[in-house]
Amino acid sequence: MIIRDLRQFSSLFRQYTELRSQENRVLSIAYLQGNLVQNVRNATSGISARVYSGGSWGFASTPDQSKVREVIAEATSNAVFLDSREQMGLGSFTPETPVVEVNYGTTKQRLTQKEIMDFTKAVDDYIAKKYPNLSSRSVRLDCLDMEKTLLTSDGAYLYSLIPRSIFVISLSMDKNSDPVEVYDIAGGRGQFEDVFSKPEDLFPTIDELYEHLVKKSEGVYPEAGVKECVLDSQLAGILAHEAIGHTTEADMVIGGSVAGDFLNKQAASPLVSLADFAHSYNGEPCPIPIHVDDEGTAAEDVMLIEKGILTGYMHNKHSARHFNAKPTGNARAFTYRDEPLIRMRNTAILPGTSKLEDMIASIEDGYYLIQPSNGQADTTSEFMFGIVLGYEIKNGKLGRAIKDTTISGVAFDVLQNVTMVSDDMTWSCAGMCGKKQLIPVGMGGPAVKTKINIGGR
Repeated sequence: MIIRDLRQFSSLFRQYTELRSQENRVLSIAYLQGNLVQNVRNATSGISARVYSGGSWGFASTPDQSKVREVIAEATSNAVFLDSREQMGLGSFTPETPVVEVNYGTTKQRLTQKEIMDFTKAVDDYIAKKYPNLSSRSVRLDCLDMEKTLLTSDGAYLYSLIPRSIFVISLSMDKNSDPVEVYDIAGGRGQFEDVFSKPEDLFPTIDELYEHLVKKSEGVYPEAGVKECVLDSQLAGILAHEAIGHTTEADMVIGGSVAGDFLNKQAASPLVSLADFAHSYNGEPCPIPIHVDDEGTAAEDVMLIEKGILTGYMHNKHSARHFNAKPTGNARAFTYRDEPLIRMRNTAILPGTSKLEDMIASIEDGYYLIQPSNGQADTTSEFMFGIVLGYEIKNGKLGRAIKDTTISGVAFDVLQNVTMVSDDMTWSCAGMCGKKQLIPVGMGGPAVKTKINIGGR
């Protein structure tokens, strides 16, 4: 449970204060080879306060939501103590006073955990019956509800419930004693009842995934080197998030990110525009809609790259002051016990004007890369991502599937080499960013054609 009426505690604020009550609710069910291996439902809730004094922040939290007075007092004491040591002598921030209540929860009758387990088992049973030649299969459901209230001493107020429900389906088979695996993710923003209607809705996804698996089992290793490639939307999304997005978080720029050298300069092809969206795109809610951030700032879209020019950074209140800019509403915390950090919300490359089939047809010898696995990037924008699904392109046509490989490079160089951008937009529904604390994020985009270094065997 959370405390809905935080205004009753406003008289306890002695200086700038952010008071937050939050509960994260998790449901996770997993079947492996038809066996139930995970069945978890839990909730993490508590209260936190953050207080500002002369440029220093004091923070305190507790799972006991009856101790609001004590948490505020402790956070205030911490701020005053740090200010006495750091003595930065900074004034208060410009007041922000948005008042927002948003609830993305379902209005339908909630299913029991047993009913959701039966749904998940039906999905697994379909795979087992239709594809008995698989060496392994797994079906996992992950649901997360993030519910919070926030009150600041400036008068900003937020109530939000942001849920997400996703299935992760993995299939594998043995080919010549070598295991071959593919996976896909279905679902997105919303509670289970709004995202999934019946198990049969997932069957086409499973059938398509199996077709990819068979082709991959007969596939080849790619030829290593710099190749012309079409990166499908999921790869464009992870490139936007991991390799570009993190470099444009203002705290990373202060720490020496390469994006500090590109502001107002050509950072990508003129075909590339990239934004971090707050809560909506093209009139529809984003995967993770943030209307007010955890500092009480009204969230707004941030255009990071516009027609190839790096135009801005993502800010919290502190970094906005450092850069003489406006806070953008990018301060986010995952649980009640986490302090807000500059985090992405929904980061995506914007659609272009090309058709995917024309992009593929324009390549004589290259690859169409579809599904990424885990990867990493650093503040130079150098990255390496795994590729678990892709196809050759030969003479403008899709060829054989390729086995697991990697792509690597410097993201800003890769974006400089973009020559075509597709006219569609696809959002990835299952992103979790691990910058100091896990937090759900949205990422997406169109397909892009560029040159990239691909690994071989």
